[in-house]
Amino acid sequence: MSKILIIDDERSIRNTLKDILSYENYQVSLAENGMEAIKMVGANEFDVILCDIKMPEMDGLEVLEKLQEIAFDVPVIMISGHGNIDTAVEAIKKGAFDFIEKPLDLNRILITIKNALDKAVLLTETKVLKRKVNKKYDMIGESKAIMELNDMIEKVAPTDARVLITGPNGTGKELVAHRIHEKSNRVKQPFVEVNCAAIPSELIESELFGHEKGSFTSAHKQRKGKFELSDGGTLFLDEIGDMSLSAQAKVLRALQESKITRVGGDKEIKVNVRVIAATNKNLSEEIVLGKFREDLYHRLSVILIKVPALNERLEDIPLLAQHFIDIICSEMGLPPKSIAEDAIAELLKLDYTGNIREFRNIIERLIILGDKEITQQDIKLYAGANRD
Repeated sequence: MSKILIIDDERSIRNTLKDILSYENYQVSLAENGMEAIKMVGANEFDVILCDIKMPEMDGLEVLEKLQEIAFDVPVIMISGHGNIDTAVEAIKKGAFDFIEKPLDLNRILITIKNALDKAVLLTETKVLKRKVNKKYDMIGESKAIMELNDMIEKVAPTDARVLITGPNGTGKELVAHRIHEKSNRVKQPFVEVNCAAIPSELIESELFGHEKGSFTSAHKQRKGKFELSDGGTLFLDEIGDMSLSAQAKVLRALQESKITRVGGDKEIKVNVRVIAATNKNLSEEIVLGKFREDLYHRLSVILIKVPALNERLEDIPLLAQHFIDIICSEMGLPPKSIAEDAIAELLKLDYTGNIREFRNIIERLIILGDKEITQQDIKLYAGANRD
């Protein structure tokens, strides 16, 4: 049952609104002035607040400002018998959800309350989703290697410096890129990812820079590339060591001039993009072999971050095991499982050539095949599956 607070100095209006809304199965509380309402909101949770504007001592706009401080995510609907456009505009600017004039129209009130409740639900769902996303990109561990990695992210993230992330497959290079974006000033702007290894060399330029209609056989309409789509935000070039030399030349130009040109076009388009790149290759060796441009390497590697292999931070395995158990059980709709100490000891003996990605797969396998508690015997039976 949704909880509604009505703030109005006229008893007849308070009681009438309470009768109507109670009949509609809302739980209604009443306050006859602003000070009483602020105390009630500080001590209770409400889903929607209806507030009169013309009240003695503290008017509705003052009350609204106070409510924004203590319950900014609760929709406030302003009501007034002395309303005009200026008052309504001011109320909306100060954060009101809507403005309704007296005499009150029953249908308008009920529809506005329903819309306010729908908005509140969406805000709550958005917060939950954001928490889930943020948890997905948590850096789990207390080892020296992870602490140093986190320190580097904290220093680098607030800047616009380009970052090159290196490390073996499965270590979490994408996770590091996401963390840098989440802690940057660009967090409210797009994070766009391109897997350079997964896109054929003949298509990578179109993917990055877009194309004009008719620029090649299948170009039936104009298309924006990833540089344009990430304007104002972060562009993550994963596995950049697999990018063709021709595409590398265009990326270099984009970094130098902050401009791109679509395939088949001649118009220069300004872009404001922070580029983060990642690779599992030794780019110094690739430069010697003539497979990677040295000038692009130096453009990308303003900051170099090496992500440690799991074998270099085995002390994090107990925390990682519990982290993945919690996540996977939640995803599968299973009750939480525990893991025995001797099972952890057994996990510490394994060689994780596939790093975090392999470790997560092992935990998922143990959850599916094991019992309520993952045991040492489970590790011996299932953790080594498919490793030969």
